[in-house]
Amino acid sequence: MSQDSEAGADIGKSLPMILFRPGMDVGELEDWPFENPKSDYVVHTNEGGKTPRASGRIDSSTPTSRVGIWKCTQGKFECTEQGDELMTILSGVVTVTNIGSGQAVTLKEGDSMFSRDGSRVLWDIQEDVTKVFYGSKPDGY
Repeated sequence: MSQDSEAGADIGKSLPMILFRPGMDVGELEDWPFENPKSDYVVHTNEGGKTPRASGRIDSSTPTSRVGIWKCTQGKFECTEQGDELMTILSGVVTVTNIGSGQAVTLKEGDSMFSRDGSRVLWDIQEDVTKVFYGSKPDGY
């Protein structure tokens, strides 16, 4: 395997480094239901009666940090962020609005954003989105 190999299907299993690039296969992901009571999800139904669906994978975690990948289909949902998080968008387009401040940021492939623990945000996903993330929560997840 070359230094730049796209390891999508074997991610996190035995490789000391994990490469993510826009457009590459990110490997198998599991359903990521909008059910965590701490996040207090509010999922919006669109005009066609559809709701967004998420999937993801945690590639590394400790009691106070986690690293992984997350995907979601088009749609809108609100949640309370669980931990400080740095994310980079690998594909898609999403506008994330901090409900408390009204600040809105539109992210697309290659953009990164930092969000704070406890922020109430609205995710408006215009094109199916894939992100990699690092989260930290000193009090624990």
